[in-house]
Order: sequence, then structure tokens, then C-alpha cells
Amino acid sequence: MLYPKNLEEKLGFDKLRELLKDKCNGEVGRSFVDKMRFTSDARFVRQRIAQVNECVNIYEAGESFPHSGFIDVGLFLDKVEIVNAFLLEEELFDLKTALTTLKECLTFFNSVDPALYPELVKISEGVEFDTMILHEIDMILDDKGKVRDNASPELVKIRQALHRELSSLRSRTASVIQQMKKKGYAKEDAIPTLREGRIVVPVPAEHKRHVTGFVHDASSTGQTVYIEPQELLQLNNSIKDLELRERQEVIRILTEITHKIRPQVPGLRKGNNYLGVIDFINAKANFAMLQESIQPEIVDEPLVAWYHVAHPILLWSFTEQGKKDSVVRQKIELDEERGRILLISGPNAGGKSIAMQTVALVQYMFQCGMLVPMMEGSKMGIFDDIMMDYGDDQSLENDLSTYSSHLTNMKAMLKRGNPKSLVLIDEFGSGTEPELGGVIAESILEQMNHQKMWGVITTHYANLKFYAEKQNGLQNGAMRYDVENLSPLYKLEQGQPGSSFALEIAQKIGLPKKVVNIARHKAGRKKINMEELLRNLEEEKKEFAKKNKEVSRLEQKLKSATEKFETKSIELQNKKQNIMDKARKDAQKVLDTANRKIELTIKEIRETNAEKEKTKQLRKNIENFKSSNQPSKKITNKKEEEPSYEVIGGTITIGDAVRIKGQGSIGEVAALTAKEAEIIIGSLRTNVKLNRLERISKKEFRKEVRDKVSSQSAASNLTQRRIDFNSQLDLRGKRAEEVMYELDDFMDTALMLGESSVRILHGKGTGALREVVRNHLKSFRGIKNVSDDHPDRGGAGVTIVTFR
Repeated sequence: MLYPKNLEEKLGFDKLRELLKDKCNGEVGRSFVDKMRFTSDARFVRQRIAQVNECVNIYEAGESFPHSGFIDVGLFLDKVEIVNAFLLEEELFDLKTALTTLKECLTFFNSVDPALYPELVKISEGVEFDTMILHEIDMILDDKGKVRDNASPELVKIRQALHRELSSLRSRTASVIQQMKKKGYAKEDAIPTLREGRIVVPVPAEHKRHVTGFVHDASSTGQTVYIEPQELLQLNNSIKDLELRERQEVIRILTEITHKIRPQVPGLRKGNNYLGVIDFINAKANFAMLQESIQPEIVDEPLVAWYHVAHPILLWSFTEQGKKDSVVRQKIELDEERGRILLISGPNAGGKSIAMQTVALVQYMFQCGMLVPMMEGSKMGIFDDIMMDYGDDQSLENDLSTYSSHLTNMKAMLKRGNPKSLVLIDEFGSGTEPELGGVIAESILEQMNHQKMWGVITTHYANLKFYAEKQNGLQNGAMRYDVENLSPLYKLEQGQPGSSFALEIAQKIGLPKKVVNIARHKAGRKKINMEELLRNLEEEKKEFAKKNKEVSRLEQKLKSATEKFETKSIELQNKKQNIMDKARKDAQKVLDTANRKIELTIKEIRETNAEKEKTKQLRKNIENFKSSNQPSKKITNKKEEEPSYEVIGGTITIGDAVRIKGQGSIGEVAALTAKEAEIIIGSLRTNVKLNRLERISKKEFRKEVRDKVSSQSAASNLTQRRIDFNSQLDLRGKRAEEVMYELDDFMDTALMLGESSVRILHGKGTGALREVVRNHLKSFRGIKNVSDDHPDRGGAGVTIVTFR
């Protein structure tokens, strides 16, 4: 049930009806807007929501589907049913327009895959009409809605004759008026005009007796008369006669086509109703696209899990003003775990009532079959009742005060409320003595919770905040407030109560300090402590948000530095590998050449029977070849410096860090004998004589080992991440906060691994998720280009990111 009777006016849904009516083309569509009703039938809600969503998908896909032409022709069809009646040209043209639209709709749904738009295809089933009648109308009417000259042979003759007579009349009129000007019977600027459908000439009153003809009219002053000269009389009569014949022939043609339409009236009425339904769905779809509304996930039980939701009327108003981005969107969640009833507190004019109205209006429009302005991933449940206490319902007629009217509403809610009821209450408990009002409100709230009702309630009462904090099924919420500047942020924060900031606001507007201090004293220490606690929480939240932002910035900076380091590491490894590959190739070439040289030498020795001088010469040739392939010595100015360590001396014991004299190898002593020590160098163990070892600084040893392990670990970790990385990220169906974290991690890894491009799947939908992704990508450096994928591979539902 809905409570009170004027609930739609309190919600502002009557304004939404008017907006939808403005978007309808015809009266049938507008009549469906008037018939739109709240329902708790989940099947019906799903069906209506799906119809609108399918219509949105048609438009977003760029399909050739009619946007207009949904004209109501019901009255025309009533006229057609009257025997011997005929449709006027403009009426027949409107019927033609409506039938053309009907044909285009049916053609579209008959040719499309039914699986794409199942609900709209279902509506179209059983609607049909003989398209030949549309062809016959088209043969009679032109594109301007006038009967064509060739609509009948007789009409062709009449209009040709009429054209000739009008041409003769224009020529004769010009001649007559020229003669009258010469004689002075007409002024030099006189021009012919029409009176009663006949051509006349303006003549000064003093000359009317000099002109033979028929006087049709006179000016308001009587100084000018309009005379049909005798020379034009016959031509005017002939034209009037032809025009009469033309009108009679047009009526005959219209009567004939109306007679042909008459048998099809029953089918056309069904088609007219169908056009009204499509017009109605089209209006809801256009409104949904304007507000970027979506089809949420629908559950068959009470639930509120809304993300990025906006007040529909506020959103429409701001959009009209070009301030769409100024609308503050909310995250609102009501469930068994968090609490079914949300108690919102906070300062006056902070947005409490708007948050409450948002829940009421969005739920109501959803259960009326409209898409809702929120982000994909949101879930909406079905409620049997929506009951609201908002505004001042005092009545002199019924002897009701403001508080009495509130209690009357509470009585109705408690009487009808159940686990499928949604209650919306503004300024709960107000209107009477605060202490008693607070106690009564707490009792009512306790009973509502006991009856497992759902709802959103706004209040300033501290006892209600304390009560909600302790009870299962209830949750507190606060409207965020800028404590430093004492200005509302209009953002709902669930999980904690809000402060009214009454004393701070009073001080800000200039109330005398003495008065504020007296009020502070009268409020009592307990009340002041609570307000200060809430204020401190708000300040800490703001400070936390600021520090969190700074941490995020530093993390990004660290990621960037890590990325540069690992990129350089990869470059060095690649260079090393290239050098080694080249060295192997060069060595192989040298080896192959040496083998050939040796084989030739052996062959020559055998062929010359090992002559001593010849053999000596051949050996010398091999030695020369060997010398020419020795690696060249680097020319340096000084000997390369080996790493130096601080030698601390003393007796070597187990656990000491030591270095092998004359070498850079360092290790840790694992065991000792009289003359030798077993030392660990990396992953190796070896025995070295004690006189070849010297103790070094343990601190330097640990640093050296740590650096080596870190370097090896970084390289190993990077290799593993490259193996595990997938260059495609799927974000479909996820909330904005989830998207941010996943997108950050994905982009950081892609940049670190030096990927050339990546794909991000977000789907099309209303485009809200795509906008979140694109906006967040702007914060990353190193991106060369962001674009849609090829239409065959997802189009606007996939974002391709190319890196520099």
C-alpha cells in the first residue's frame, strides 16, 4: 500500500509524470503515463524495466528505429467508422504518418533477433495491418499532406484549367490596374488584393463611380473601396467555378480512400494502442538516457544496495541548468547485516531530507517500471508498501496540529507495517516538547524495528542516535560537514551519527558570544561532550582523508621509482644477454675457422710427406692465426679497483665475516680447525687456510649480502610477474571503489613490465563505468593514447590503452 494518499505529490513523482508526458508524441502515450502505477509484483516490475532497458539498448546501438511519429489517430478512426464521412487532408496525413511509424516498428521487430529485445518483440506480436492501404494513401497525398494533382484524371483536368485561368487573371488584372493608374482612378502604389476569394483593386472613394464593377469592401476610414472591375468579373467567376469543382473532386477522392480504410478500423485501433505503448516506453527510455539511468540487479525481497545514486528531479533540474556534475551522488545500503532502518542526523540544510527523499522517489519510480539514476552493480529489492511522513499536514478542518498529524502518520505505519514495508520519516519526533518527543520517537522506532520494517529516518534527537548504535536492525548515518568552514558537503556517510553543529553555526552567524556560552552551559556537559566527540570524529575523518591522499601519492611515487629501477634492470640484463650472444657467435666463427685451418695444415703436411721446413712454416702460420684472435687488452689509466672492506683484525671465530686475502670473495665462518676454516660464500661452502683469511666488518658483510639477495629477488620476482601478467582486465559488473584498486594495480604492473598496450573491458551499459575508467586513466603518466576497441571486438565496451 501507499501512504498517505498524496504520496506522489510529496515525493515529487507528479513532476516526473509531467516530464514523461512532454517526451510523448501522442495522447495515447500520455494516457499510459497517467495510468503508470506502483506495483509490488516482481514479475511485472522486471517486465516493465526490461522493456525500457531494451529500448535504451536500441538507441545506443544506433539502430534505425522510429524516434517520432507516434501520433494518436483514435478520433480519426472514430470518424472513419461513420458511413459517408471522410477524413480531411490533414487528418489523412496524420494517419499516414502514424501508419508509417507502425510499419517501421513492426518491420524492425520482425527482422531483428528476438533474443536481443525479447520483451519488445513480445509486445509486437499480434499487431498487423494491410500495408497496401498505406500505399494507396501515399498515392493520393504528397509529402506536404495535400492531395496530389494526379490523384484522379478529373482532378488533373480541373487543376490544369485552373492554372490557365489564374494565369489569365493575373495578366488581365495587371493590364486593368495599369489603365486605372493612367486615368488617375487608382494610386501609383495600388496593388490587387483578395476579397471573398475574388481579385479586387483598391480605388479612392471619390473615383468609385468612374470604375465599372462590383464593390466588395471598404477600408475602416471609408477613403478606399475595393472594386472588382467588370473586365475581371468573368475570369473570377470561372476560377470560383473551377475551385468549387476541385473541392468536390477532392472530397470524392477523400471519401473513396476513407471508404477503403473503414474495414481495417479494428486492426488499426490495435495498432494505434501499440504505438501508444511504444511512445510511452520511448519516453521513459529518453528520460533514462538523459539521466544516465540503468537497469539494476533486481532481487525479489526488500533490499537497498545503491551506488552513485542521485535524486532524479534534482538531477533533471541541474542538467537543465548545465550543472549536471554539481549533483552530489550517494551510496546507500540497507540490509539485515548493516541495518534495515537508517537514522540520518546532521546539521540543518545539510541534505538529510534530500537523502531520505532520494530513497523514497527512486524506489517508487523503480516499482513504476522506470530505470533509475545509479551506477551499474547496484541492487534493488521489491517492497509491498511505501509509507511517508514528510512536511506539515496540520488541518484546521480535522483539528490536527503538526505533532498530531505526525502521530497519526506513525499510527498508520505501525498498524500496516511489516517486513516488506519501507517507511520514510522526516524530522522524527519533532513538533512537541523535545524530551517527551524524543522518548515517544524512540518507542516508535523500537516497535518498527520489532516489526522488521525498513526505512530512512532523519532526526536531531541524541537519544535516537544512541539507541540506533546499540540495536541490531538499526544503523546511524551522518551528513558530512566541513567543520573548518562550517559548510555542508551534502554527502551521506553510513555507520556513525552526525552532529547538528548548532552552537558552531550560531557562533558563525554572529550570535553574541555570551548567548552562545549560556546555551553551551544550559545544554549540559554530557550533551556538549557528545557534540564535541562527533565534531572531532568529523575532523579526524577529514585529516585521515588528507593523509590517505598523501600516502597514495607517496605510494605512486614509490611505484614509479620501482618501475624505473626494474626497467633499467631488465635493460641491463637484455644488454648482457645480447653481448653474450654476440660473443658466442664470434667464438663459434673463430672456432670454425681454426678447425678449417688445422685441417688444411694437416692435409698439407701429409701431402708434403712432413718436410721439416714446410712443417715448421705451417706451425708458425697456426701460431700467427692464434695470436691474431686473442682478445685485445683494455687500455686503462689505472688498475680496476676491487671492492674494499674494513679489516678489523683479531682472532677469527665461528660466525665472523672474513675475506680471502688478495681476492674480493667474502663469507661467514661456519666451522674451525687448528689450521683451516670452513666458510660460506653465497650458496657454497669451502675450506680455506686461516693464514689466507682476514676479519672484516660484520656490518659491511651483511649489507653486501642483503644487496645481492635483493638484486636476485627483484630479478626473480619481475620474471615471475611477467609470466603471470594478463594484458586484459575485466571490470564488468564491479563497483567504482573496486574498479579503482584493480585498475591501479593493473596499470602499475603493465607500465613496470613495459607492455605496449592493454585492453580494459567495462561494457557499454549507460557509459558510467566507462567514464569512471577513462577519468581514472588520466592520472597515469606514460599513456600515449586511450581509445575504443574495433566494433567487431567490443567497440565502446572496451578501452584500448597504448603506452609511450
